[in-house]
This record gives sequence, C-alpha cells and structure tokens, in this order.
Amino acid sequence: MTLQFSLASAAPETVDSPCVVVGVYENGLLTSAAARIDGAAGGVIKRQVESGDINGKAGSVTVLFAPEGVSAKRVLVVGLGAQKSFDAARFQKVNIEAARALGKLPLDNAASWLTELDVPGHDAAWRVRTAALAADYAAYRYTATVKPRDQGKPALTTLAFAAADDAHAGLDQARGIAEGVRFARELANLPPNICTPAYIAEQAQAFADAHDKVSCRVLDHVEMEKLGFGSLLAVGRGSANKPKLIALEYRGGAEGDKPYAFVGKGITFDTGGISLKPGPGMDEMKFDMGGAAGVLGGFVSAVKMGLPLNLVCVVPSAENMPDGDSYRPGDVLTSLSGQTIEVLNTDAEGRLILCDALTWTAQTFQPVSIIDAATLTGACVIALGKHASGLMSKYDDLAAELLAAGETTLDRAWRLPLWDDYQVQLESGFADMANIGGKSAGAITAGCFLSRFTDGQRWAHLDIAGTAWDEGRKGGSTGRPVALLVQLESGFADMANIGGKSA
Repeated sequence: MTLQFSLASAAPETVDSPCVVVGVYENGLLTSAAARIDGAAGGVIKRQVESGDINGKAGSVTVLFAPEGVSAKRVLVVGLGAQKSFDAARFQKVNIEAARALGKLPLDNAASWLTELDVPGHDAAWRVRTAALAADYAAYRYTATVKPRDQGKPALTTLAFAAADDAHAGLDQARGIAEGVRFARELANLPPNICTPAYIAEQAQAFADAHDKVSCRVLDHVEMEKLGFGSLLAVGRGSANKPKLIALEYRGGAEGDKPYAFVGKGITFDTGGISLKPGPGMDEMKFDMGGAAGVLGGFVSAVKMGLPLNLVCVVPSAENMPDGDSYRPGDVLTSLSGQTIEVLNTDAEGRLILCDALTWTAQTFQPVSIIDAATLTGACVIALGKHASGLMSKYDDLAAELLAAGETTLDRAWRLPLWDDYQVQLESGFADMANIGGKSAGAITAGCFLSRFTDGQRWAHLDIAGTAWDEGRKGGSTGRPVALLVQLESGFADMANIGGKSA
C-alpha cells in the first residue's frame, strides 16, 4: 500500500502526533524546527548534543519519548551532517533514514519538518516530492510470497510534511511517481515461476482495462513468427514459457500527435542459455526484466498523473533457458529488420529481443523518440557501479534531457560514447553483425548493436544493469529508472502544452 501524504503548517511543538521529525547538523546547530522543539522542551535536544548522544552524523537517528512541553508523543531527531556541504543527495539520504526509523516505531502516522531544510538549487515542491518518494521507498515491503512480519504492530500509513501550500504540486507528483515505482518494484521482485512473460502481459492488460485512455496489445509467438521476429523468438525457444510482445498505449495528448515510446527488456529469467551462467547468484537473474518493470512503472506514473502526452510502452518478454531446442552459439538469426546476426554468446540475449522490439515500435508507432531501458551488460556495472545508469545516444539534446532528468530526481545516469569507431567490434564473417563485440567496451558495443536498429529514430539507451536492483539475499528491486523517466515525460508534456515538438 502506498503511503498517504499531506502538508502540515502548524508549529512542530504544538502538533498532536505520535512522532515529529526534526534535524540537527553535525556541529550541533539546530534547525529552526528543532530549535522550537528544544525551546518548548527546556533544552532537551541541546543537552543530548552536549552529552554526545546526538552527534548530527548524516542519517543518524535518536528518539526522544514524550518530551515535556511538546504535544507529540515522540521526537525523532535526524542527523544532517555538515551544514556547509548539505546537498540534494544528503537531503534524500536523511529522509530515507528518517522513514526507516519511523517504520520501526509502533505508530501509523507522523509529521516531518525536514522539508523546511534549505537545499541549494531546489524549491519547496522539489523538497516535498523528494522527501515523500524517499519515505515511500523506505516504507515498501514485499509480501507477495512471504508472510507479513509484525502483523500486530501499527504500520506507518500517513506522513505529513511541513511546507507552504505552493508545495502541493510536489506532493501530487510524488503520489503518481510512487505508484509507478511500487509497480516496478513489485513486478521485478516476484519470483520467475510467477512473473513469466504471460504474467507481465496479464498485468499490462489489467492496467489497460482499468484506465479509459489506455489500451493494450499482446503479440504471442505465433503472431510474431508470422511477422518475422526471428531474433526475439530465438531467445525464448528453449523455454516452456513462450515469448510475448506487450504494447501499452496511453492517449493523454492531442489526437494525431505522435507518441513518445519506451521499450524495456523483459527477460523474466536468464540462465544464459547454452552459454550457461555460473550457479552462484543466478537467482538474481529474475531481475533481468528490470528494464520492463522500469518502463511499465514510468507508464503507470504518467497515467496516474494524467500527463498530457501520448505514450507507448513496449515490452519484449522471454525466458532464456537451455533446452534441446535452444538457440546456439554459431546460429545466424534474421531479425525483424532483415539484418542477420551471428550468435557468439547466448547470454547476450537482451539485445536480441530489444532489436526486434525497437524495429517494431518504430514501424508501428512512428514515435517522436524512443528510450529503451535494459539490464543489459555486466560491463556497465564494472564501469559505473550501482550508482549511475549508463546512457548512450547519438542525439545530444535527448541525452541532455535524460541527464538533467536524472539529476533532478537523483536517479542519475552517465553518458558513454556511441562512436562509430566501436562498430568494427561487431563485425562478422557469417552475418551482418555479431551479437557481442569482445571483452573491451562491452556496454558500449551493446549500445552500438542496438543503434543498428534505430536508424532515423531519435533514440537513447539506458543500461540499468547496475541500478535496477540491490544485490544479496535480502536485496530487491530499486524501481529505477521510473523517477528519471517520469521527469522526462513531464518535460515532454510541457513541450506538448506549448505546442513544441522535439526535433
């Protein structure tokens, strides 16, 4: 269940709440809300600072129970770190830690004054949106296949933020984005025996059925074979769970306006196929549909926010399994575009389903632009780690829009080159191209491969292999890049409102 958000305008010491949240900097400097609480409670916060019980370290939390003179039953004091270096990333961090601490307390609602903090370059609406999304992220719990823990304990369901009425826009945006992020996280977290290509298709159809401006079209393997999806179908040939191509359309813009398009890699489980992956960590390959989850989440948010644009979301979905009928290294595939591909490694399968989906999306919808998102390469994880998604595009303006959207939402990307110099690594003596380019520049050559199927399209590629999920047995989907995509959509919607079109 998504958290419910509201705005608070009362003084922090007078709010009758199970808990109020205030901040303290590393040098013991109290924020204005903390100072008001401290004054009403006879200096209780300053005494704890002086004793060292509150150190102000970024993300640290201290709970003060029923301080005299304060209406709230608890005061949660959150460390903010050094004031001189306080920035957007720190603001997000302290709000996440505050929400995590609230989630451990036996309460169902709270009020936060962290949104009153000064964040250079960002207004109140941004602060409220970022704080609300951080709280919702921390409050998310996966329960689809596990018994809920602490069933008898109250759970945080409502959170108020101190801000003026002009911050309402940020709250509205947060509600829409939060729904998309949760949709993406839940879909990606499901086990692969539940989240199959057919299941993703069912979820997309159910969403379309519930929203008037949304329609859904699903192509099965028989239809795709007739159309010539030779690359996509090869990947799914070894699995009992047949491939699907899922297309959602949202008509929120003017009739006749070309849509913007998202395409997401939907490999619901990746064994590597005949080029079998090592066993350790293979369970995490259920997250190989993180690109599909991300673009679907971005689509859900656009619909929930009622953005005035036309949007298409296409998900090629398959399961990459070893079998007597699996495709092999050495096979030559004929893609939907007519270009042939020599398979050198069956574990480079994401680009093989995406290339056909990109071709079909361009032919079917003639979109203004196409953004694809995919957990595509381990090479991108080596290059950028878990912090930034890899961005590739030959369109500088589109790349700039994506980078700016990532900075605004703290769902950041980093641009990698897509120079023709790298294309030589894909040369093959037996087909128009090979599906891998060798050991060097693996993320870039994967982008170069996809670029061969986007001629004439205003296209960008996001490699989210490092950002789509957290590793480990208790790790899970992050919901990225939903926030980035929604920020981009909002920019597209603004252009549509003023009659502008991207070149």
